Amino acid sequence: MSSNIFSESVRPDWEGLRDCILRRGTPERVHHIELFLDEEVKDLICTRFDLLEGVDPEDPHYSYKREIRIQRFLGYDYVRVGVENVELPLHRSTADDTAALKREEGRSFVDEHRGPITSWEDFEKYPWPDPDGVQTRALEWYEENLPDDMCVIGSGGFAHFAEYISWLMGYETLCYALFDQRDLVGAIAERLEELFATCLEHMLGFDRVRLIWGSDDMGFKTGTLISPGDLREFVLPGHRLMAQMSHRAGRPYLLHACGKLDAIMDDLIDDVAIDARHSFEDAIEPVTEARRRYGERIALLGGIDVDFLCRASEPEIRRRVSEVLDECMSGGGYCLGTGNSVANYIPLENYLAMLDEGRRWAQ
Repeated sequence: MSSNIFSESVRPDWEGLRDCILRRGTPERVHHIELFLDEEVKDLICTRFDLLEGVDPEDPHYSYKREIRIQRFLGYDYVRVGVENVELPLHRSTADDTAALKREEGRSFVDEHRGPITSWEDFEKYPWPDPDGVQTRALEWYEENLPDDMCVIGSGGFAHFAEYISWLMGYETLCYALFDQRDLVGAIAERLEELFATCLEHMLGFDRVRLIWGSDDMGFKTGTLISPGDLREFVLPGHRLMAQMSHRAGRPYLLHACGKLDAIMDDLIDDVAIDARHSFEDAIEPVTEARRRYGERIALLGGIDVDFLCRASEPEIRRRVSEVLDECMSGGGYCLGTGNSVANYIPLENYLAMLDEGRRWAQ
């Protein structure tokens, strides 16, 4: 692959992306999708390929214009945008980042033992975001300025039901609370549902928002992080509401959820009614296997394993991408991407090889 260009050019086509996700037939080309790219990766891409020529860093809308340049260059049909001013303070620790594209401020981790809410007193004192304070500056700008061939995917800091229950209590504390303080767990879940419903209501008010993407890790390598029954009681109702609101507004509801979720997949598909699932790890379930199991019911997104992308050679990556596309593209319902996200420890050339092979693939 050339050091500065892809072997094939593509133009954004948000309608094609939406139709592919809704399984309306084999798309004319491969559509690419990612939950996000680490900022260090974006910085390197902008520098290496001189993407920001003519964009003034002092422009108050610089970050929005930069995002469009990056997404179009890489071949994406969308920008991923959420609402602002919905911060939920957590207990965090920071460690040195050892990635090649080092994060100078370090890598942040949520405290697994004890979060800011471990009692009813903590719950009452916690600085919950004011729903009336939700802001939509980015969405407003993109509504007016996004190129017509792109759309907004409403996402970012949104629909983290299982994650925030765990983060706010601390995973260890949550495990005890599921026996000792289930009413407190339920109260946190209800507060999160109210907050995220407000966020979604704002996002759905923008015409350029054509898809909604919730993000909520619920599992690990061999199972769910809490029992399937507890997920059904405290987590899945929130996603069901997000899907219902999205569908009433004519938008598909996508879900990023890490881990082995076999025990609740039927719930996610039939009860919650997700339109697509994202996040696949070869050690849990390769995306090709998921396609065989669920491809007649939902779309599958991404799935080029992150560990594989870190370790494999370019020919191995191209071969894997081609094999996945050969198996998953027919009839629609598959978009190419990493198994999780474009982390700053994935070699950039390997990521670009994945994208380039997607551009070159033909049915």
